Amino acid sequence: MISIEVLQGLLLPFLGTSLGAAGVYVLREELNPKVQKALTGFASGVMVAASIWSLLIPSMEASSGLGDLAFLPAVTGFWAGTLFLLALDHFIPHLHMDADEAEGPKCSLPKSTMLVMAVTLHNIPEGMAVGVVLAGWISGTADVTLGGALALSLGIAIQNFPEGAIISLPLRASGMSRHKAFLGGVLSGIVEPLGGLLTILAASFIVPVLPYLLAFAAGAMLYVVVEELIPEMSAGVHSNVGVLAFAFGFTLMMALDTALG
Repeated sequence: MISIEVLQGLLLPFLGTSLGAAGVYVLREELNPKVQKALTGFASGVMVAASIWSLLIPSMEASSGLGDLAFLPAVTGFWAGTLFLLALDHFIPHLHMDADEAEGPKCSLPKSTMLVMAVTLHNIPEGMAVGVVLAGWISGTADVTLGGALALSLGIAIQNFPEGAIISLPLRASGMSRHKAFLGGVLSGIVEPLGGLLTILAASFIVPVLPYLLAFAAGAMLYVVVEELIPEMSAGVHSNVGVLAFAFGFTLMMALDTALG
């Protein structure tokens, strides 16, 4: 039986994406490039802070019994998460924002579909992160509190809000109806609660390797930040807005995790 607290943790990030995607009903045009840089920088800051405070530090704390080797599960899991996202990047066709050529295998999918797939791809580690942290809280075997788990969900929900708009508005601009553009934005975020739920249902198998999985999610999230978000934040005319937004997102997530965790 899934508790109310777990449902809240699973659905908060998806709600953030859906509310952002609803921006297609109130905004007439695509986001201003500076605004888009700021939102991308903000999302990067949240994900980096979440990877450290909500995932890597708990991973090492859960491995404290290993003594001087307490870092080993974190390092191993981090590399596994990085390589997993690298593999997905190569095997799933997708198109990054403002890019002319798709990545992954050659295919004839519409540009709009590959835009949705790009956002879906980087939502996978976020869903895993929420699921792993909630599984750690449910099991009671890791130094994970309900407040810390909900702080991670809330932080990801906040950074998902602009992401929903960033995907739905270009879809609308490409000729889609508002309803279809909204649906595209919503669908890009559905992998988060589904991935989180599957992770929780497998909790009995996860608990013995929880430190590795916490770091796995961190490695996957930071891969997305470095490979996709930071380049988008820095592309085009030089601007400091992305860096300032990154700092704001980082400190906000750090404060949430410390205050609620």
